[in-house]
Amino acid sequence: MITRSLGRTGPEVSALGLGCMGMSDLYGPADRSESLATLHAAMEAGITLLDTGDFYGMGHNEMLIGEALKGRARDAVILSVKFGAQRGPAGDWLGFDARPQAVKASAAYSLKRLGVDHIDIYRLSRLDPAVPIEETVGAIAELVQAGYVRHIGLSEVGAETIRRAHAVHPIVDLQIEYSLISRGIEDGILATCRELGIGITAYGVLSRGLISGHWRTGTSGPGDFRSHSPRFQPGNVEQNLALVDALRAVAESRGVTAAQLAIAWVLAQGRDIVPVIGARRRDRLEEALGALALDLGPDDLAAIERAAPHDAVAGERYAPAQMAMLDSER
Repeated sequence: MITRSLGRTGPEVSALGLGCMGMSDLYGPADRSESLATLHAAMEAGITLLDTGDFYGMGHNEMLIGEALKGRARDAVILSVKFGAQRGPAGDWLGFDARPQAVKASAAYSLKRLGVDHIDIYRLSRLDPAVPIEETVGAIAELVQAGYVRHIGLSEVGAETIRRAHAVHPIVDLQIEYSLISRGIEDGILATCRELGIGITAYGVLSRGLISGHWRTGTSGPGDFRSHSPRFQPGNVEQNLALVDALRAVAESRGVTAAQLAIAWVLAQGRDIVPVIGARRRDRLEEALGALALDLGPDDLAAIERAAPHDAVAGERYAPAQMAMLDSER
């Protein structure tokens, strides 16, 4: 497995991370046995970075990962955990809580559900407008000092917030959406992270399946985020699927799939970037791993850019209410 460092002060991790959210939440029903088999297959393939959140299935995802880790050496994986999002019994979103006492309480529950004695990278899922980032990062820093957390990360925040957080304690990585059709971090955020020596863990590299080459209109059922995502709605999705067709043509010229091409493009944007793939089946995991063998040259990158130009996507990443929660989009 190829490895990359998360920033100047972070751990060495596999060049691909596994995002585990879809095994518990937001993308329709998932098969528990297949999820566990996929987690095991990922670790056996050399993937060391596992990403989760305490609000993914309201704890279900952490318990699933904890089960998959039984009998394995703790230091064989790097656990990246998000916290702060508040949800009700019906799964509804209630806001964010990043107060210092909430930080520590959330960490305690995550440690218990995961069945581990420390979290490798702990990060606030979204900026809490009611709590200065300095207070939140300061509370995580106390967990670092106590040995419960190894490193501090951020998620979906802008350049100013990154600088303020990094001034309190070294930040190892920023988790943020980055793909061929979600390139907002190129407008300042990426440069700030590189200046400060902060790595990028890029999620949404296949734009929630939109540019995977597998998704088709009408396949998103109840409980699937995509059923109300702007980019999947009539009037937008047709334009976006045309981009996918253009990408597929480039991929076929290289003998790979559209998904592999899209993942390889993110990998090619810098060694400080680690794509986090949301595979929840072994076949999708195997396909994603194939991207590691794809070396994109200047001609390939130019062809990809022609197929999916900057800002060619139709529709925002999220609905307006969710976009308003993103410090990274301000």
